Amino acid sequence: MDILKTEKVCFDIHNIHLCNDISITVKKGAFTGIIGPNGSGKSTFLKQVYGVLKPTSGVIFLRGEDISGLSNRKRAENMGVLAQENFTEFPFNVEEVTAMGRSMYHTLFQGENDTDKAIVSAVLKQVNMEDKRKQCYATLSGGEKQRVLLARALAQETKLLIMDEPTNHLDIGHQFQIMEFLKTLDMTILSAIHDLNLAARFCDYLILLHQGAILAQGTPKEVLTKEILRNVFHICAEMREQDGRIVIDFISSVHTANADHTAKGESGCS
Repeated sequence: MDILKTEKVCFDIHNIHLCNDISITVKKGAFTGIIGPNGSGKSTFLKQVYGVLKPTSGVIFLRGEDISGLSNRKRAENMGVLAQENFTEFPFNVEEVTAMGRSMYHTLFQGENDTDKAIVSAVLKQVNMEDKRKQCYATLSGGEKQRVLLARALAQETKLLIMDEPTNHLDIGHQFQIMEFLKTLDMTILSAIHDLNLAARFCDYLILLHQGAILAQGTPKEVLTKEILRNVFHICAEMREQDGRIVIDFISSVHTANADHTAKGESGCS
């Protein structure tokens, strides 16, 4: 059984089509990336998957069940989420924020047990935040907050992780650390990714959204072509392989290339 599947998911607001007939299948154990230019519908689609938005039409299945019929607790038991926007300044320390990921396993008046504490400690160590476990969350840098929120999602101990730009606010070193760490997890991951080279390096499968619809999907090599980069992202680039993965060498914007070549009486990037 596919762990996550969507069928003809659409989302409209004020007669504007933000998502159009999006049908995907997320294979168990795969790292699936959603890519696309700004405004292509990545975040809107993911918000429907994790329940913040309700599709205008279409169905989303989680382990074969229509998620519209699942309780919030049932979703949380099966799906960890790291959203892109999180403006809440929690009045708690790092350890307490991470422990929120364990809340679904307890009734309202139950406290943490030894298992919860061990899991919280383990995930904080995994995201390199164990040394700041007692620091107030509000005093952290943007990148540190992102790592704590990832730890909170991991503390849920689900087998499916939904992420919207997980490397947002992180410097290049921590971007790679987080992505390398995610690849070690025994989890199914669906994530919107802004950086195309990170997507090419770490994702098993890519879904390209453009103007709210799926334009292409497949392996990074199948999706990340010179033509797509030119026509969708308006970038001139060359593609090469390194260690079996695609690497994109960006050259210039299409606009700059066309202007330069026009001045020389030549055609634009190809």
